[in-house]
Amino acid sequence: MTKVFQPQVSVTADATGAYQAGKSGNLVIIVDVIDMSTTLESALEAGATAVFGASPASVRPPVPVDPGKIGLEAGSLAVKFHSPLIVVCEPRWGKRSDFIASAAEVLEGIHLAGAEIADIIPNLGASTVKICDFKQKVVVAITDTGGVAFDAAYNAGGTVIVGTIARTFHSKGTKPAQNAVARALAMAQQLKKDISVVAASANSLEDVLAAQYIGQRLWEAIRNKY
Repeated sequence: MTKVFQPQVSVTADATGAYQAGKSGNLVIIVDVIDMSTTLESALEAGATAVFGASPASVRPPVPVDPGKIGLEAGSLAVKFHSPLIVVCEPRWGKRSDFIASAAEVLEGIHLAGAEIADIIPNLGASTVKICDFKQKVVVAITDTGGVAFDAAYNAGGTVIVGTIARTFHSKGTKPAQNAVARALAMAQQLKKDISVVAASANSLEDVLAAQYIGQRLWEAIRNKY
């Protein structure tokens, strides 16, 4: 009988927690309910090839980030799969010039990779996928909390995914959290990695409660051997 790998699960917060989780080589779940992780979960449901988060150009967190590298790697993946990119930016009601300024370093990396950008759009949570067609697109979300946490964990060496408890494009109730748990356990089993659930901001109660909820569901699943 094949022995099931049982990952250790921890819950933490902020870019500093994401950075430490990444340095440990963990599978890192970024939880930014309003809106980054809800946007990216909806993008996956709408058929996105892959999703990334990145720090805006204006943000200087207390841990290292490299949005240009995120742009380069997302762009390289887009070229590999012949998938145009969608760039999701803040502020929500900003002008296109605001988005381009916020995404400057990511866009530089994407252009260096030679990838095509299909659109640059605002971060509207689950509704974001109504703006354009996400099918077979690579998506990069550049946001102040979730994007920064994703960037910190990724560039510290973590394998990074997203999770949410909010209603998404196709899922409601507990289904979004169930999707995050199932995805994390499958990847942890494949990669033999422990799991860190990161609330994107400790100042955001919805992120903290959502991260604890997903962590609890993971502990229960592991205790019951999935």
